[in-house]
Amino acid sequence: MILTLWLEPFPIPDMSTLDYQTEFITFQNELKSFLYRLVTNRQDTEDLAQETYIRTFRSIDTFEGRSSFKTWVFTIAVNLAKNFLKDQARWQEDYQENCRKATYASREIQQTMMDISTNSPHGAYVIKEHIDYCFTCMSKTLLLEEQVCLMLKEVYQFKVKDIMEITGLTEGQVKYNLSTSRDRMQRIFDHKCSLISKTGACHQCTELNGMFNPKQDAVQEALKVKMVREKDKANFNRLYELRLQLVSSIDPLNADGFDFHNYMLEHLPEHSQPV
Repeated sequence: MILTLWLEPFPIPDMSTLDYQTEFITFQNELKSFLYRLVTNRQDTEDLAQETYIRTFRSIDTFEGRSSFKTWVFTIAVNLAKNFLKDQARWQEDYQENCRKATYASREIQQTMMDISTNSPHGAYVIKEHIDYCFTCMSKTLLLEEQVCLMLKEVYQFKVKDIMEITGLTEGQVKYNLSTSRDRMQRIFDHKCSLISKTGACHQCTELNGMFNPKQDAVQEALKVKMVREKDKANFNRLYELRLQLVSSIDPLNADGFDFHNYMLEHLPEHSQPV
């Protein structure tokens, strides 16, 4: 299901406000995909995006132009998301293994996923989209400030000075969060991803492909991903950069497999404790 942000009408006091509304529309899909990667829930994303819009234009007179309008809007969105997530625990690094066990142990989960993949117009299983889903899951193991900095810089290409404005962190704190998040993510992928490491324990991409899209040749589909093609001649930094390129190119809310992966993100966390 593709999300649509319904923009509520506001009194237009002058042409500059109308210009800002027009500009807001140009990056609202980015905003929503950013929020979705943080909260991993469709309705919560919709609610936060709508609240961001409302707060933006109720306080538009306070925007002084010291940063870009987009940066200012993301500041509002991040504050809302932080408040929403403040009582939620970080996901554990064994999250996906535990969800895999829960899926194989539950005929109900398997049947629901099969129904989505068979009947939903956005229920396709696509390996490159699953790699993006995996990145979102792994980023949820970070501290929230690390995850926010990582997403803003590496996925949405904000500059460090903009991230400082959005998060209220110092330059040193932003760079520290970027360094620690990169190190953690690289270490996790090194140990888990069987697509890029012979010792990787996670074969979820090919397993799910076999279950929900058996007509798609998993090996051939994986080889379409640059990260997989170059894995034998690339170091871990390069592999991580290639993964980021793929993630940056995907809008999870408008992907062919949105309903499939959204179900996993919304419903499997309750099964992520060891069984």
